[in-house]
Amino acid sequence: MRIGAIFPQLEIGADAVVIRDYAQSVEGLGYDHILVYDHVLGAHVDRFEGRFRPPYTHQSTFHEPFVLFGYLAAITTRVELATGIIILPQRQTALVAKQAAEVDVLSGGRLRLGVGIGWNHVEYEALGEQFGNRGRRVEEQIALLRRLWTEELVDFDGKYHSVQQAGINPLPIQRPIPIWMGGSADAAMRRIAKVADGWYPQQQAGPNGREAVDRMRSYVAEAGRDPNTFGIEGRIGLLTTTPEEKWGEALQWWRDIGATHISLNTIGAGLASPKDHIETLRRFRQVAG
Repeated sequence: MRIGAIFPQLEIGADAVVIRDYAQSVEGLGYDHILVYDHVLGAHVDRFEGRFRPPYTHQSTFHEPFVLFGYLAAITTRVELATGIIILPQRQTALVAKQAAEVDVLSGGRLRLGVGIGWNHVEYEALGEQFGNRGRRVEEQIALLRRLWTEELVDFDGKYHSVQQAGINPLPIQRPIPIWMGGSADAAMRRIAKVADGWYPQQQAGPNGREAVDRMRSYVAEAGRDPNTFGIEGRIGLLTTTPEEKWGEALQWWRDIGATHISLNTIGAGLASPKDHIETLRRFRQVAG
């Protein structure tokens, strides 16, 4: 099982030296990947008209993943760079293909592209994309991404995209770049089972998590694919999952269930500084072995 660290977007700040030290520490501690969340824009809570309270607002800090990964590619040598997730339908597909390929080239083939459909209609509005059909569009986007990453010239006529005798250059090192997806609704899980290389479950260790993983594997098999080659990345969150003395149990639960990856989320746990995030990762790595 590969062990990763979730980049503490909301708490690390905007000092490039601090970000460098964090990334190099994660790699130096032997972590296999750094996972980064995506939001282009945050909105004031009033934009949601009381329907729900958004988890992030305009006051939440988010570094842009592709630009961040270009920086991290230059200051690390081994650690995988993963998105968890990029909100794909609010972005232009060909541009995502180009940006992802560039990160893969600059990092020596270290990109894993996690994608999802998101929840923030304000972002879609500001980026000029439709919110209501995002689930229908994402499958076509994934198909086009893989074509653009593996073919010199692409002819593609879809419902939402048209590409005629065009392609990106340079192509990525990984052909295609692995695409993982997040989502927990039944329709989303069936979509993921059909088109993704791996899945980010939102469930925690326990009976509900086991049921979700078993259901996903059954959907993968129904799609005519081998569940044993399908990636699953669990998460252990300091805020939501377990106290430190239970880390070993949580890790073993994910190992027993057959997860291929696990990430530690240090966000929201009251850590006072980036150094405290790194120290927590050090202790977790000792437990993880």
